[in-house]
Amino acid sequence: MKKIQTFFLTMGVVSTFVVYAHPAIYDLNSKQLHIPEVEIPIADTSRPSVYEVDMQQGDNPLVLEFTVTNATLLGKDGPFLRGIKERGSLLCGGRTDLPGFAYICPDGRNCGFDIDLCRAVAAAALNSQIGPITFVPVPTAEKEEILRKGDVDILSRNTTWTSSRDIGWGNFTWIMFYDGQSFMVRKDSGITEVTHLNGKSICVVQETTTYDHLIDYFARHSLEFTPIFASETSELMPLYTSGECDAVTTDRSGLAARRAGLDDRASHKILDDVISKEPLTPVVPHGDEQWFNIVKIVMFALINAEELNITKDNVDVMMNSDDPEVKRLLGVENSFGQEELGLEKDAIAQAIRAVGNYGDIYDRHFGPNGIDIPRQNSLNELGINGGLIYAPPMR
Repeated sequence: MKKIQTFFLTMGVVSTFVVYAHPAIYDLNSKQLHIPEVEIPIADTSRPSVYEVDMQQGDNPLVLEFTVTNATLLGKDGPFLRGIKERGSLLCGGRTDLPGFAYICPDGRNCGFDIDLCRAVAAAALNSQIGPITFVPVPTAEKEEILRKGDVDILSRNTTWTSSRDIGWGNFTWIMFYDGQSFMVRKDSGITEVTHLNGKSICVVQETTTYDHLIDYFARHSLEFTPIFASETSELMPLYTSGECDAVTTDRSGLAARRAGLDDRASHKILDDVISKEPLTPVVPHGDEQWFNIVKIVMFALINAEELNITKDNVDVMMNSDDPEVKRLLGVENSFGQEELGLEKDAIAQAIRAVGNYGDIYDRHFGPNGIDIPRQNSLNELGINGGLIYAPPMR
């Protein structure tokens, strides 16, 4: 769903509005134009109002003139937030096959780091400590199309942020996990570095940045390889363990998750070499600035909450804190922009009640009781601890 600038001439005055790119209907016979959603700035208000508008074209064939004949107020919420409130849940696009990031819990629920990011946004948007989501499975090859069509509110599917994807797919919100591509091999293969893979066969998911990085790196270092293609990450390990390829490549976190599920995990190793930057972030469809800002702000808040030691277990106690930053984040006093976003004052407190802060989420899925990706001395440490997990202040 995109927004476009458009100009209307009404009673001799030219005005600029923002129109959500839903299919508009123009009747050639009656010369009537129906626009499902128009965002109209109102003087002295911080948020524009959204209307459903009917317009009539003028009779002068030399002048493209339309007059508003009917305007129905839809509210101040953009289409995504309004849809979530009407539905009572957030459409979370993701996967179910990657331990740590997105998987099915024993009780049948969708679980994982990516899923909890969706739940945090849902909790804030709906002011609910449950964080209700409707899970939408998204195959690798369909991520771009689903975002372009606006079929999900958020795509949270360990997706790498790139410049072309930002332009063409949707709005990438904030980096929530720093990763990099590497390789897993059998310990008895004698392969200890990437150059030892010259001439070898490598299992890789096609039509991904993983495959693009593989081609670029091997070309840059005058190396050759034979690709053994999988259509989904879940297909990589069966190919690799059956001996179809000498190595398997994907993000290091994904390799760690896959190795953890092997019965002979000690017989396999992940190379130290990292051949790419893989900043992973939730993505929202283009076109709804309010929704884009809401998702970003929730990501900021999860990080800031960890810095301020506000956890899932102590959030209600922290509501009584004397710290002005804590009070502002939890909506007790002052504001970080909740009203302008269409959120309740305590929206972030609800998000933390639902899933905890960034560290709570990380430890739950990537800690010793999860797939065990050490955070200490990694890029995924908080900025105040020397890592890159850092967000603007909530004020």
